[in-house]
Amino acid sequence: MIRDLWLIGIGTGSPRHVTLEGAQALRDAAAILLPLKAGKDDLAHLRRRILDASGSTARIVPFDYPVRDESLPYQDRVAAWHDEIARRWQAAFDAPPDGPVALLVWGDPSLYDSTLRIAERLEPRPRVRVVPGITAIQALTAAHAIPLNTVNGPVTITTGRRLHDEGWPPGADTIVVMLDAECRFRDLDPAGLHIWWGAYLGSEDQILRSGPVAETADDILATRQAARERHGWIMDTYLLRRAP
Repeated sequence: MIRDLWLIGIGTGSPRHVTLEGAQALRDAAAILLPLKAGKDDLAHLRRRILDASGSTARIVPFDYPVRDESLPYQDRVAAWHDEIARRWQAAFDAPPDGPVALLVWGDPSLYDSTLRIAERLEPRPRVRVVPGITAIQALTAAHAIPLNTVNGPVTITTGRRLHDEGWPPGADTIVVMLDAECRFRDLDPAGLHIWWGAYLGSEDQILRSGPVAETADDILATRQAARERHGWIMDTYLLRRAP
C-alpha cells in the first residue's frame, strides 16, 4: 500500500536541525506516519513542531508504537519488534496513500537506526528515498566544540551493550557510545579517560557534562536519572577519549 517511502533525518529534536532538503521533502509528502509511544507524548509534540516549522500540510497518520517482548533473546526480540512495526505502518492506512509517505527519523536514518531495515519488511517493497539529517554525533561534538577525532586517529562508534560485553575496542583512542541506558563507561578503567556527554542535544532542554571519567561519572549518572524522571524519556550519547 505504501508505494513511496521517504525517510527524513530530523536531527536530535530541534526544528533547525532539519536540512533544507528535508524541509522540502516534508512539504512534498502526501502523508506523515507519526508514532505514538506510551508515556512519551513529548516526542510526538516535537515531531509536530518540526512539521509546523517546515510548513508541511501533509496528512498526519498516527500509529501506536509496539513494545519489545523482553522475554525473547535479544536478536529474536528485535526481529519480532521490527516485524510488528512494519505491519503497523501498513495497517495505519485504510486505503493506498495518494503520494509519498514520510517518516521523521531522529538523527539520521544511516546511523544506529533500524528504519531502513523495517522498510525492507514491507510487501510489496516501496521505493525508498533517504534524506540525511544531523546525527547525534555531530550535535554532540558541536555542542562541546570538540573535534570528533585526534590527528590521524581512528574513531569507533559502538553501543553500550558492546562496551559492556567487549570493553574498550582494540586500537581505538576515541569511541562514541550510543544506545547506552546503563552508563557503561563506568565499567571501564577511568585512568586517563575523558568523557563528553550530552542529552536532548540541540533542544532547549540540552544538558552537557564533560571531564575526567573518574570525576564526572557520578554527576552524569545522577543528572541522567533526574532528566529521565522529569521528561519521561531521554536521548543521550557520549564520546570517550584516552589521554595519549
